[in-house]
Amino acid sequence: MNKILIIIKREFLNKVTQKSFIILTVLMPFVFAALVFVPLWLASIKDSNQKQVVIVDTTHHYAPQFQSDPYYLFVEAPLIIPEFKSDTSTIEAVVCITDDLAKNPNAVTIYSRSEVSQELLMLVEKRLNEIVMADKIEATGIPQIEQIVADLNTKISVGTIKWDKDGGETSSNTFIAIAAGFLFTFLIYMFVMSYGGMVMQSVMEEKTNRIVELMVSSVKPFQLMMGKIIGIALVGFVQLAIWGAMLFVILFASSVIFGLDAGAAAETQNMMAAGSMAQPNMPEMTETQEIMSSLINLPYFEMGTLFVVYFIGGYLLYASFFAAVGASVTEQEDSSQFIMPVMILMIFGLYAAIYSMENTNGPLAFWASLFPLTSPIVMMVRIPFDVPLWQEALSVVLLYGTAFLMVWIGAKIYRVGILMYGKKPSIKEMMKWIRYK
Repeated sequence: MNKILIIIKREFLNKVTQKSFIILTVLMPFVFAALVFVPLWLASIKDSNQKQVVIVDTTHHYAPQFQSDPYYLFVEAPLIIPEFKSDTSTIEAVVCITDDLAKNPNAVTIYSRSEVSQELLMLVEKRLNEIVMADKIEATGIPQIEQIVADLNTKISVGTIKWDKDGGETSSNTFIAIAAGFLFTFLIYMFVMSYGGMVMQSVMEEKTNRIVELMVSSVKPFQLMMGKIIGIALVGFVQLAIWGAMLFVILFASSVIFGLDAGAAAETQNMMAAGSMAQPNMPEMTETQEIMSSLINLPYFEMGTLFVVYFIGGYLLYASFFAAVGASVTEQEDSSQFIMPVMILMIFGLYAAIYSMENTNGPLAFWASLFPLTSPIVMMVRIPFDVPLWQEALSVVLLYGTAFLMVWIGAKIYRVGILMYGKKPSIKEMMKWIRYK
């Protein structure tokens, strides 16, 4: 046991003292936080320069109904003149209307020297659709038709409230739950691949440098393999712990910056549940506040616990395979024939998780979350949607049973392959190594 601890310590210290590990550990939480909050921040920033848009309307009906705003200044012109097309022109775009749009919907075109922005295109389409609809409603001659149409066009916004085990109510957001589940899924996929590949690379380096020949004279091959696997796993846990702490601080700070803290979120949810949102003195939550509230209400304890459980199981399963492959080959190119099937399985698991997001209880999500080779990836997508306990337990049992079987098989291959040189092993030959006593 002491020998395994020595190997664990060596692998751990060798990895955590590398500059690449330190830089990645410090920067990655800020990258994840930026992916969430920077788009929200950028979306709230508008261009301060008012852009001029010319409307050439041969019908003289639509142009007067375009109202300027702080971002666009609409002006009417009788026709398109060459100055509008000049590179020195300050005109952003020209909207040309040549006929009654109620009768000819295609009689409108936007001209511009560059690609028309989506914001301007949507603004023009929305305003013209409103005008055409008003014209058609007026043409019917039916009394109070405007009120009738307004009533028909009333949009229903469905809020979502989730009951907890005690019957309490908290606000939820399906898209936030999907995003959170996929984030954990991607983290497991990325970590298992990166740390598993780290194990294989370490084994191959020591085998190529002949260091392993000296090491196996003092320790058993199984001890060497497990020391590497556990040592690199501890590196992963340290990195995850640091990332988790930093993300918690960043999330808390961001929630304060965006105007929502945990206490305010809980108070707002209680008021929502009690129907207090209808009171005139109660301010309505903004979209950003609702997103932050849904983020705070995710089942972080369950997700975090199962993330660790599935990370350990998935890592043991794949790391033992990677260690066996690394011990069997002497060059990086030779490992591709063995790694490719595993890569295909993991990519399949990632795609299964993506296609399971919209139906987390469907057949694909169910069976892929039980199959040991894909369960660490797919199950994390389902966790925010309250997976039954028996499915979680069965998935974990199957995963760890398969992982321990793979550790045993990997140790058999590692024991023989670590001292084999000058020959590319075949799958048939590796099967023989497993049967050696």
